[in-house]
Amino acid sequence: MNDRPDPQSFPVTPRNRAKRLHERAAYDREAVYAVLDAALLCHVAYVIDGQPYCTPTIHWREGDWLFWHGSSASRMLKSQKAGIPVCLTVAHLDGLVLARSGFHHSANYRSAMCFGTAHIIDDPQEKAEALKAVVDRFYPGRTAVLRENDPQEAKGTMVIGMRIEEASAKVRTGGVSDDPADIDARVWAGVIPVETRLRAPEICPKVPEGVTYPEHLAHFQEGRRLDEVLAESQALYEAALDRT
Repeated sequence: MNDRPDPQSFPVTPRNRAKRLHERAAYDREAVYAVLDAALLCHVAYVIDGQPYCTPTIHWREGDWLFWHGSSASRMLKSQKAGIPVCLTVAHLDGLVLARSGFHHSANYRSAMCFGTAHIIDDPQEKAEALKAVVDRFYPGRTAVLRENDPQEAKGTMVIGMRIEEASAKVRTGGVSDDPADIDARVWAGVIPVETRLRAPEICPKVPEGVTYPEHLAHFQEGRRLDEVLAESQALYEAALDRT
C-alpha cells in the first residue's frame, strides 16, 4: 500500500492549498510525514447525513496510507464501510506567542491536513497486519512478546484505511511579529515554549519479579520529548518493514 503518484510532493489543489499565510505551508511528503509521525492522536472529520462530526483517535502511517481503528459499534466507522471522504488532521503546540497587541498574539505550531476516502479494512490478513501495526508502529517489536489477538477481539475492532490523496503541512516558528509602531510599548512580549516530555515509567504491580524494562522501549527514556520519541518509533518501524 505504498504506491506514490509523486515521490516528493502531494498535488496542490483548491482543497489543500493554504488560504492565508502561504509562506507557512508546505506540500512535500517529508514535511507532512514529519508532523504525522511525531503524533499519537489525530482528529478525523467527516459528514453523515448532513451533520458534521470530528472524532479523535490513534492513527499510524505506512507510506501514503493512514490507518486508525475503533469499536465495531462506532457510528463513524459503520458509516465508512462504503468509503466516504474524510479530512484527517494532526497538530502540535510548540509555543505561546505573546505580542504587544492582541492582534499579533499567536502560537508556534506544526500541523498537517490530509484528505482522502476512508474504507474499512475487512480482508482478514490485512486486518491482522493492521492490528499488529497499531502496536509495533509506536513500540517497535512489541507484538513479538505479546499473545495474539483472539477472534472476539479482532471481531470487536474495526480498522480504517485511507490513502492520502492531497495533504499540506503548516508550521509557525520564531518570535513575536509586532508592528513597528508597537515596539517601544512598555509591555512584556515573547514566547513561552511548550513541550510534552516523558516521565519515569510506573511498573504494574502484577508484573512478575525479574521482568525488566524491555529493550524495545529503550528510546522511551524519562525526560525525552514525546514527539521526538514517536518520530524515532516510526523510523524504527519502517526499518523493520524494510527488513521483512
